[in-house]
Amino acid sequence: MMRGIAFLSVLWLAGCAGLSEESLQMTPATFGDVPGWREECPVSALAAFSASCAKRPKTSGVADMDAWEAACSSLPADVDCDGARTFFETRFSVQAMSTGAGDTGLLTGYYEPSLKGSRVQGPEYSVPLYAVPGDMVSVNLGDFSPDLAGRKLTGLISGGCLKPYPDRAGIVSGALEKTGQPLVYVDDPADAFFLQVQGSGRVALAEGGELRLGYAGQNGHKYVAIGRTLLDRGDLKPGQVSMQSIKDWLRAHPEAADTVMNSNPSYVFFRVLEGDAVGAQNVPLTPLRSLAVDRRHVPLGLPLFIEAEDPVVPGGHIRRLMVAQDTGGAIKGPLRGDFFWGAGPQAEVRAGTMKSRTRFWMLLPKGRHE
Repeated sequence: MMRGIAFLSVLWLAGCAGLSEESLQMTPATFGDVPGWREECPVSALAAFSASCAKRPKTSGVADMDAWEAACSSLPADVDCDGARTFFETRFSVQAMSTGAGDTGLLTGYYEPSLKGSRVQGPEYSVPLYAVPGDMVSVNLGDFSPDLAGRKLTGLISGGCLKPYPDRAGIVSGALEKTGQPLVYVDDPADAFFLQVQGSGRVALAEGGELRLGYAGQNGHKYVAIGRTLLDRGDLKPGQVSMQSIKDWLRAHPEAADTVMNSNPSYVFFRVLEGDAVGAQNVPLTPLRSLAVDRRHVPLGLPLFIEAEDPVVPGGHIRRLMVAQDTGGAIKGPLRGDFFWGAGPQAEVRAGTMKSRTRFWMLLPKGRHE
């Protein structure tokens, strides 16, 4: 969903400051070294990988393009669990991922929320969700210097110069009154805020029908976790921070909610989706299989196996083959991921509470002659 909030992850969680930004280290391993591999049924992971094959990944110095194309050209059809497992074992090699700080990273979760709204602004539906404003400009700095590849600036042109775009506080107080294009109006500011965190969602319309929205752009300001804001204010205590607890606090303190939400200057814009939610790779996201990653370290489209603490079952583990198909503003570092849970109440609970210690294995496609 290219969740720069986004996108892109439970971005409001307040325990991420200690994550290592060290360089990625990869150690050759075997599928036998991967815990839970033989019990995994990767049929749906194979389908997700097949969708990614339609998009040529950026290698980031990790994956060989000829090898990628060789794997994609040999996709099997109508396979069972054993057949899907055999495909990955035949076409990929395994690399255990680590940094100088160790082999354990952090996995959060995101989902596709459901909101209530209307195409017409009124007393009940008063919170706008905007399309990308016509005056907002994004500049890919890599077009000007290879040293700046992967970096961009977002702003507006004023007096012939690129200036910062209004932050969240400016936008909610009316900065888009002349240039904004509301797609829909929703009934709950907290739901609107967390839709921006998740990057896509569904709006049940008062007029009937449903509108599906996906990430379209961001105002260029750095994301600030409001969970950390509430901790710093003393409004929540360590161990209490989750999406559910933050929403409850915002709704219970409407007089302070805007101040807290505006401590995050980032603001996300949407587009109407005709089908399923899509990620940064511009392919449909697959519940329980799509993973948001830091593309500086992990190319989009590659499979990764995870072993993570279960956010709901004490002592339980999630061992699954995922596909890197999305990014997120809080997903920074080699051993960092955001697990897409899909839609519905159970997805909301798991995404809202997930903050799991995790190990990662990258599957690299073998060359044509390996």
